[in-house]
Amino acid sequence: MLLATTILLLVFLCLLWTIWLKGKNKDQAHLPPGPPPLPVVGNILQINPREFILSLRQIQIKYGPVFTVYFGSRPTVMLCGYDAVKEALIDNKDVFSGRGRLPLYEYVQKGYGIIGSNGERWKQMRRFALSTLRNFGMGKRSIEERIQEEAQYLVEEFNKTEGEAFDPTFFLSCAVSNIICSVVFGKRFSYKDEHFLSLLQNISGIHRFMNSGWGLIFYFFHGLMRHIPGPHQKGFQHLTDLKAFVQDRVDESARTLDADSTRHFIDCFLVKMQQDQENPSSEFHNENLVGSLMNLFFAGTETSSTTLRYGFLVLLKYPEIQAKLQAEIDHVIGDRLPSIEDRTKMPYTEAVIYEIQRFSDIVPTGVPHATTDDVCFRGYTIPKGTDVFPLLTTVLKDSDQFPQPEVFSPERFLDDKGTVKNNAAFMPFSAGRRMCPGEGLARMELFLFFTTLLQKFTLTTTVSRDDLDLRPEFSSAGHLPRSYKMSAVPRH
Repeated sequence: MLLATTILLLVFLCLLWTIWLKGKNKDQAHLPPGPPPLPVVGNILQINPREFILSLRQIQIKYGPVFTVYFGSRPTVMLCGYDAVKEALIDNKDVFSGRGRLPLYEYVQKGYGIIGSNGERWKQMRRFALSTLRNFGMGKRSIEERIQEEAQYLVEEFNKTEGEAFDPTFFLSCAVSNIICSVVFGKRFSYKDEHFLSLLQNISGIHRFMNSGWGLIFYFFHGLMRHIPGPHQKGFQHLTDLKAFVQDRVDESARTLDADSTRHFIDCFLVKMQQDQENPSSEFHNENLVGSLMNLFFAGTETSSTTLRYGFLVLLKYPEIQAKLQAEIDHVIGDRLPSIEDRTKMPYTEAVIYEIQRFSDIVPTGVPHATTDDVCFRGYTIPKGTDVFPLLTTVLKDSDQFPQPEVFSPERFLDDKGTVKNNAAFMPFSAGRRMCPGEGLARMELFLFFTTLLQKFTLTTTVSRDDLDLRPEFSSAGHLPRSYKMSAVPRH
């Protein structure tokens, strides 16, 4: 009797849910096609959290380059391939310029900062960050000088390994994160500094959580998951600890601020806060400062360091490519310090770095967008506020744009004369209004770190090149290379 009552109750609840969902989705009737969602859970049974990208690829095969999946009861439109992504992010850049849901950031940052904000707040924060980074002669030193200096510290750490095998993950994270520290705090940290190590641990923990099965489950059911115990609570704690670290630095800077002599990004923001204190609509306040700094640290540390780590693994597997890189470095740079000006004279190096970015594909889903108004797209109606994922992996691996996309081939970025050939489908930093504001900084880091280290060292491994696996550790919201060890053998 109890079992029958329970079953009837469940059926009744499902019926109510279905009726509610139909009423709720009348304005979604003309969304792109996709697998039928189940009540409450949506399409989660068709999506394997450990093979998130593969699951979406399989849905794409059936429904085409533009389709809809439901994360819980909320529809999300997926865009696949260069043509669809370009049509949305570039040809219709304004209406697709909203920021989609980022539940973890919304939970801790409350919509402040650059990455997770919308409307006037996003415009003000992005404009300020771009102008500050672009004009960064802050203090007396340029960003290039800061990267060159950090590259030398990295060389010192590689030298200390004395040719023994080591995992480069820690050193690369330290170096890249120190660039952000230099920009926002005006100073770098020793690789043994306890506060710095805590910062790196939190950034790494957030990254791991967001790219885990638990991270995806939290994305699906964040309203429920934030209130129950489990491994996901550790992800929250990492982000909360990062926020506390940043707030401490902001408080310290505020105590020692000299408006006539700004030292770093925080000082510039604090001065802007003072200038706008009589403006009630200003977005320059403490919450947006802390949120922007957290965005800079997270996006600026993990993306570049992961790309470098993936790049070194590729060079271990293809030592002939490493040798050609070093030949160009020796010819153009010689023994002097590499500089950004060298980039235009080094087409093969540029092509290799482009191909590393395309091949490693470290942010395969892209960051979610949202429509800012109702839009007719390819015959479908996408309502205002709908989450939209431009699947960058389907652009960077689009066989129409990059033949044999699973093959690592720097030559695809070179023309018949050996000069760099641009490809509009090369968009590792996304495209349109929401294109990554740190693109210029990341390009400088990749070029200067790669050339400085390959100028000084040859990277080797005792593992057979056939046994080096370039497939990502797992394929979720991010692609991470499998762990490996390498030796850095001094060249001179």
